[in-house]
Amino acid sequence: MKKKDIINYIKENNIDDVIIGDSALVMYGILKECSSVDLAIKKEFSIVNKCKVERLIDIKDVNDKKIKKKIDLLIDLEDTYKYEKELRNKGINFIAGVDEVGRGPLVGPVVAACVVLPEKFNLDGLTDSKKLSENKREFFYEEIKKQALGVGIGIISEKVIDEVNIYEATKLAMKQAINNCLKECKIEHVLIDAMPLDIDIDTTSLIKGDLRSITISAASVIAKVTRDHMLDELDVKYPQYDFKKNKGYPTKEHLDAIAKYGILDEHRRSYGPVREYLENKK
Repeated sequence: MKKKDIINYIKENNIDDVIIGDSALVMYGILKECSSVDLAIKKEFSIVNKCKVERLIDIKDVNDKKIKKKIDLLIDLEDTYKYEKELRNKGINFIAGVDEVGRGPLVGPVVAACVVLPEKFNLDGLTDSKKLSENKREFFYEEIKKQALGVGIGIISEKVIDEVNIYEATKLAMKQAINNCLKECKIEHVLIDAMPLDIDIDTTSLIKGDLRSITISAASVIAKVTRDHMLDELDVKYPQYDFKKNKGYPTKEHLDAIAKYGILDEHRRSYGPVREYLENKK
């Protein structure tokens, strides 16, 4: 049964019980369909599409590792302060979040941000910057800067990216952001989006951390808006590349502009489309 079939089944049978098992996973969007609707009474539940559904944390009989990862992510999304709370319960209060933006574009620097939030921080709707509209990002950017105990930015140029590769450049940007944040406040632990980082401060790397941790979400917004502003300036300088819309990513419009106007000093020469253009010009 697909989600709509389960909902119709519940409506047609006037059922007010709680959905459990595989059908609960269908309601959460983890499975596409299941063989039947399993129901129970008097269990803790969440609301999905106005139906009572067993909490994911109570669904234990799952062996598929991919499904388990999806469940873990959705559980974390119910409390994006979870990792910060766990650290504060251990007496760790100055918790930094670190994230980067700009690994994929053909032009410009990679930018990282490090943010330390106060314990009472609350900003409804804050999540991974890629999930937010431009207006939302700009609003959150200003609010985070107002409320944060510390904010640090790391910027590594396209020339360094070409020299050391984007992975190493990203780590350099993150370390630079942390060091700049340390100028504003102390840091006792660093939560990092995915990438492991060798520094003198204890760290935790979280897959999809920009969704799981409110502090990493804040860092993702600061990094994204900072780099976007830099590309907006580049757009004024080189309007024919339309960087305001593509932010330097290899869109068709950007690739067409390279073919027509050539490459700029700000282009990353080690990246495929730029490297190919240079090779064809020899």
